[in-house]
Amino acid sequence: MTIPTSVPGGRQVVAIPDLHGRSDLLRAAAEAFPEAHFISLGDAIDRGPHSLDTVSHLLELRAEGRATLLMGNHERMAWEGLRWYRQHQGTHDLGDYRRAMEGLSWWMKNGGESVRRELSSLTLERFPRLLADYLDALERVVYVTEDGQIHIQVPGAPSVLVAHASPPVRHREYPDPQEALLWLRPFEGPFALPPGVVYSVHGHTPVRMPLRLGRHVYLDLGAYETGLLATLPLTVQTLSEVTVLAGRGDPARANRYPVMGDPVSARALSVRLDGSARRM
Repeated sequence: MTIPTSVPGGRQVVAIPDLHGRSDLLRAAAEAFPEAHFISLGDAIDRGPHSLDTVSHLLELRAEGRATLLMGNHERMAWEGLRWYRQHQGTHDLGDYRRAMEGLSWWMKNGGESVRRELSSLTLERFPRLLADYLDALERVVYVTEDGQIHIQVPGAPSVLVAHASPPVRHREYPDPQEALLWLRPFEGPFALPPGVVYSVHGHTPVRMPLRLGRHVYLDLGAYETGLLATLPLTVQTLSEVTVLAGRGDPARANRYPVMGDPVSARALSVRLDGSARRM
């Protein structure tokens, strides 16, 4: 089943939260919204079974002009070792190599081991080119205007801010706003929004249902274990209905996720084994 994609005056832009290796749900989303431009909210890798296939399909969509890819905290951890190893290749400084190995260990202890299992082996010296290309393609925050255009800086027109965990704000634990937006949790807000931003959209923190907390919308339904992926068409002046793609998984695991804020209107589509979707 496909979702109508008409947007007055522009293209449809759809936010997709933390996939964590669920390439089947990504393909179902691409089928459900065949004309849409997707914004991946980050955390496409780790934990779930098919990180590399997920990354590959996201890069294909990006090459077709159909996706903007954002960094999540899991990509940030994966990038830490790679960036220091690249620096070491230029400097040959053993301190840079030590930092690279520490970065790799940080990632492996926090979800990266699932990617290593997919590849059978993963080292800095033989870092997969596909994953490196994906990490190089990531933005941190974007702004979507009513015409479906995506901006790297706050635009002059009203917009929706999209980032992995929070808006880019200074926080006592994360003084760099570009780091804070990867790590902050809803209970650490509410967060200030730039002038002209109507609301913001995030993943990162698994919740039982799509919800709104003040002017922040949270979509992460723990897809890698629940099989539930929230997809949100972005419109500026109103909040659209969420379509939840329901695939293989255990929805009951969502019972341990927090309940907070106000639920967002949502409908469900079931995902068949072939990745197609139909209304439940």
